[in-house]
Amino acid sequence: MKLKIWVALLVVYIVWGSTYLAIRFAVETIPPFFVAGSRALLAGTILYIWRRLAGDPAPTGRQWLAGALVGLLLLLGGNGLVSWAEQKVASGVAALLVGSAPLWMAAIEALRPGGVRPNWLGILGVTIGFCGIFLLVGPSLFDGKIADVQPLGIGALLLASLLWSLGSITSRTANLPSSALMSTSVEMLTGSAGLFIIGALAGEGRMLHITAVSLRSWLSLAYLTIFGSLIAFTAYAWLLREAPLTLVSTYAYVNPLVAVILGSWLAQEVLNARILVAALVIIGSVVVINVSRLGKAVSPRATAETENT
Repeated sequence: MKLKIWVALLVVYIVWGSTYLAIRFAVETIPPFFVAGSRALLAGTILYIWRRLAGDPAPTGRQWLAGALVGLLLLLGGNGLVSWAEQKVASGVAALLVGSAPLWMAAIEALRPGGVRPNWLGILGVTIGFCGIFLLVGPSLFDGKIADVQPLGIGALLLASLLWSLGSITSRTANLPSSALMSTSVEMLTGSAGLFIIGALAGEGRMLHITAVSLRSWLSLAYLTIFGSLIAFTAYAWLLREAPLTLVSTYAYVNPLVAVILGSWLAQEVLNARILVAALVIIGSVVVINVSRLGKAVSPRATAETENT
């Protein structure tokens, strides 16, 4: 296999897996919706200018509206809630819960009119996955020992995963620009507007004190914008054209493990046997779901919408 493919895969594996810890560091001294909105606005602006200079046509009014719907679901509902939740939940736990998005996608596809019904293997994968989620957060929520998880944070992460899944499914049929990167820029720009509005309503303008922002938070925000939203996504978009989808999709198995390891190593997050077993169960369920889909046609644009941080 070409060296370039392995390099691009490593970028996606490591960078996207590390963004969860970067989010945790960023929201230590920067309000969460401002973090998510800023990285989306900067990355979206750069992508938009790049694609326009490259010759992509300007999006139509209807494409902006469709992009706004998808962008609000993915960025406000997905990234925004993840950023907010990581004030309360360890980055490794957040990555595992967000990594459960394929479970929600399979369930939504089964329930929506005209959706794809899962076969027995897909149903098994969804069942295993939700058992893994319960194993991850259930004991801590019910035995009163919630040092590593918080009910509101867990609820926000599960909602974020659900909204991300809805956004990904909606993007398959939405009237978006034909260029995947132009579509992404439209979603980022409109999603950032929603993030800033919610942040303003939540009073983040009063919470943000530039002089109180730590160097670690500034560096984390820069990392999320440059490496998470630009470099890693560009590598991912290139992989979709150059590598088998079955190989590209392995990022969904690796990212949570990277996040758990980095969170334990660099932020002293709790890493016990229960979390490790739950991680293997959740990741295993995603593997089973993906295996159940082998042979089914997958839209490249739909696949490109699975970036979660």
